[in-house]
Amino acid sequence: MNKIAFIGAGNMNRAIILGVINNGFDPENIIVSNPSPEKREAIAKSHGVKHTPDNIEAAEFADVIVLGVKPHFIAQVCEEIASKVDVSNKCIISVAAGTTMAQIQTALGGDKSVIRTMPNTPSQLGLGVTGAYASPQVSQQQKAFADDMMKANGIVKWLTSEDEIDHIIAVSGSGPAYFFLFMEAMAAEAERLGFNADEARALVQQTALGAAHMVVENDIPIAELRENVTSKGGTTQAALNTFTQGGLPELVSDAMQAAIARAKEMASNK
Repeated sequence: MNKIAFIGAGNMNRAIILGVINNGFDPENIIVSNPSPEKREAIAKSHGVKHTPDNIEAAEFADVIVLGVKPHFIAQVCEEIASKVDVSNKCIISVAAGTTMAQIQTALGGDKSVIRTMPNTPSQLGLGVTGAYASPQVSQQQKAFADDMMKANGIVKWLTSEDEIDHIIAVSGSGPAYFFLFMEAMAAEAERLGFNADEARALVQQTALGAAHMVVENDIPIAELRENVTSKGGTTQAALNTFTQGGLPELVSDAMQAAIARAKEMASNK
């Protein structure tokens, strides 16, 4: 368990590579495959890893294969690798939404050691959340290796059922975009109030950062933190009443359920 192949050179694979190298993993034991010379050479230059245009060469090199391609390419890539490489003793890790364990194993030609993961984009900063589910064929050594690898980019939540991957998508996978949308709306209103774009962004991002740190640093319920800054009859209460009357809690619930439904739909369409 000392060599990793990253199939694909997208943002998530780059984030994982940076995380494991910063955590002390030898870049000489990492290879990246991608058809784009520019993408793979950029990663090789910045991180000192090996690179190749050939998925088969990458898969043969590694003990662990990380599938970081778009979901609709997962089956094709798995079939390609399994047709030329014995993957019986390799661990396959998928970071793609909407592709099930059964679909991956079918493409690999049988019951193989597969781990489905769902990281999120803050993994690029080492502040990510990764949900993970392992097939029964995954050994304790493989699971421990995957755990260490993903923890290099944030926290890891191991799931007891594959269905929970869709739940992680709704909470953490898609979650950063929920906050971006809220921040975007706040910044737009700040500009309407007279702040310029740079000022509005600075005010909103610092407020969001401070609020997140208060949650991290205070081991009390989030609801209590909200109550602590909400004076009865004050400005904050007026704003929060507006959110509640507008159905914000129900809207958040509906949005997360829509994410779950879409993840299931993506899987069923394959």
